[in-house]
Amino acid sequence: MIKKQSRNEMRKVRHQRIRETLSGTTNKPRLNVFRSNKHISAQIIDDEKGITLVSTTSTDKKLNIKNGGNIEAAKIVGADIAKKAIALKIQKVIFDRSGYLYHGRVKALAEAARDNGLEF
Repeated sequence: MIKKQSRNEMRKVRHQRIRETLSGTTNKPRLNVFRSNKHISAQIIDDEKGITLVSTTSTDKKLNIKNGGNIEAAKIVGADIAKKAIALKIQKVIFDRSGYLYHGRVKALAEAARDNGLEF
C-alpha cells in the first residue's frame, strides 16, 4: 500500500528545492515566513553570515495579538518586521515563503511588509 506524505512533509520538500537557488546576502537578506495553525512568524536572515538579523512572531507580547492564526495577525507581524528592518537600514529583501502557497496569511504578511517600506 502506498503511504501518502503529509502536507507539511511535502512543504518541506518544496522548501528545500526552493532554497537551493534562493539565498539571502548581506545587501539583500532573506525574509523567511513560518506559519502554524495557531501562529505566524517572520525572520530576516543573512545567509552569508548565517545569522538572523530581525525576527518577530505573533506570540510576541508587545504586539498584543489575541489570535495569532488569522490574517489580521499576519498583517500586524508583517508591519512589525518591516519597521524593525527599516530601523536596521534594511530596505530590500528576498521573500521566502517556505513552500507555502502565496495566499491567505502568507500573502497578508507580504503585503503588510511592502506597505511599510520593504521592497521585494
